[in-house]
Amino acid sequence: MPVIPISPDRQRLPAWFKRSLPTNAVSSETDAVVRKHGLTTVCEEATCPNRQECWSKKAATFMLMGHACTRTCTFCDIEYVRHAPPLDPAEPARTAAAVAELGLRFAVITSVNRDDLPDGGAAHFAATIAAVRARSPGTLIEVLTPDFCGNEAAIDAVIAAHPDVYNHNLETIPRLYPVVRPQARYRRSLDLLKRVSERDPSIRRKSGIMVGLGETDDEVRRLMDDLRAAGTEIMTIGQYLRPSLQHHDIIRFVTPEQFEQYKVWGREAGFAYVASGPYVRSSYVAEEVLKGALDLASLKA
Repeated sequence: MPVIPISPDRQRLPAWFKRSLPTNAVSSETDAVVRKHGLTTVCEEATCPNRQECWSKKAATFMLMGHACTRTCTFCDIEYVRHAPPLDPAEPARTAAAVAELGLRFAVITSVNRDDLPDGGAAHFAATIAAVRARSPGTLIEVLTPDFCGNEAAIDAVIAAHPDVYNHNLETIPRLYPVVRPQARYRRSLDLLKRVSERDPSIRRKSGIMVGLGETDDEVRRLMDDLRAAGTEIMTIGQYLRPSLQHHDIIRFVTPEQFEQYKVWGREAGFAYVASGPYVRSSYVAEEVLKGALDLASLKA
């Protein structure tokens, strides 16, 4: 397992993280549309390092149900609250309006965890999918949902709305769940992905993890096998970057060579596509990732 020495403050990035970012007016246009419709994005709330690049392409990941979460995952920069505010019934329509105004061919919609709601916000997801379809019938939709505490009726409500891609992240290997995702359950997340696969196999199943939290590469490979057994077709793997000194430490920086090895392992495991690299995130270049999966699937057919 290649391990790179990390500076004492765990914040200094290796040389391969250096890159030039686009500086065009399109990112400002994206920002203006998000503000105009009063929307929240995971790009901002989770301090995503790819925000400027994605917004310059009019690609933003909309985050439903507010900007505060009812879980205390130690990797995440989203604010924690015990009781979040009521849902805004106009949010699905506002999201659909933003998708239409941006002219998105591919829309990614996620949310905070809302364990305080009986269905975890599943009906809100379904309403948003319907609203986007009504305004932009040609737009493909990827949802990145919570686990809904394993509520099968809630999961089925999102499946019935028929997103093109159903994404649910494992985030890390099972051994680290008690520290990294204390309110989540590894098997529960796998069961969700399996349920999507069984209930509507025409929906593409996707999941992602971060590396650098303390996992070993052998554990990553075993996780890949678990995802495939659950019917997952697409996987993303990216480097964990610590949002602040109050968050989980960076245990290692994974080398570009190892990220390439993950792709090889993914092909061997049978994934349609594995996006793997230091800056990869679950919603990063999601349209290109789906196209890659479909192209590979057609080649194998």
